[in-house]
Amino acid sequence: MNLEVSNENSYNNADSFSMAFDSAWKSCNINNNKNLHIEEKIQLTFNKIKNHPFLIENPIESKNIAFFRIKLLGLS
Repeated sequence: MNLEVSNENSYNNADSFSMAFDSAWKSCNINNNKNLHIEEKIQLTFNKIKNHPFLIENPIESKNIAFFRIKLLGLS
């Protein structure tokens, strides 16, 4: 599954980023790898959506949102 985002279907906002992050997280099947630290799991997920405009322009806020999504959805 190719999750590389294009500028046609992604927006430079937190909602678009959250949807892309959730989808990428699920596609990485990260929950099955208990040996990875949370930072490593986030980095793997970010690599899948590395071209998302919000991630590019707001890397710190993107990481904060990632931690929030993980906690909110019980993904860790």
